[in-house]
Amino acid sequence: MSGVWVFKNGVIRLVENPQGGDIVSGVTGRRALLVHLPTGEVVSSYSTLEQILRGLGWERYYGGNHDFLQFHRQSSIDLISLPRDFSKFNSIYMYDIVMKTPNIFKVRDM
Repeated sequence: MSGVWVFKNGVIRLVENPQGGDIVSGVTGRRALLVHLPTGEVVSSYSTLEQILRGLGWERYYGGNHDFLQFHRQSSIDLISLPRDFSKFNSIYMYDIVMKTPNIFKVRDM
């Protein structure tokens, strides 16, 4: 038995062979979008995301792993790590951004 255990709406279930689906929401074949709430804009590139993050006080961090783009804030210990290839930017990374920038971003199913 293989698959991923998904907890959604108070229920846990096994999703067998998600085949690249959105594991966080338990929906297969759907993609997630990162939405900037103040403008309603969908983040479609790292340049757009970086511009928004810079406006919030986040800076590029040039240490560590070169396979990732990393951002940090002087005022916190938080670090946002994103795969350098935007095509690998998925809901896991989106939810990390949402948690570290409350009320600024939202993840929405496509």
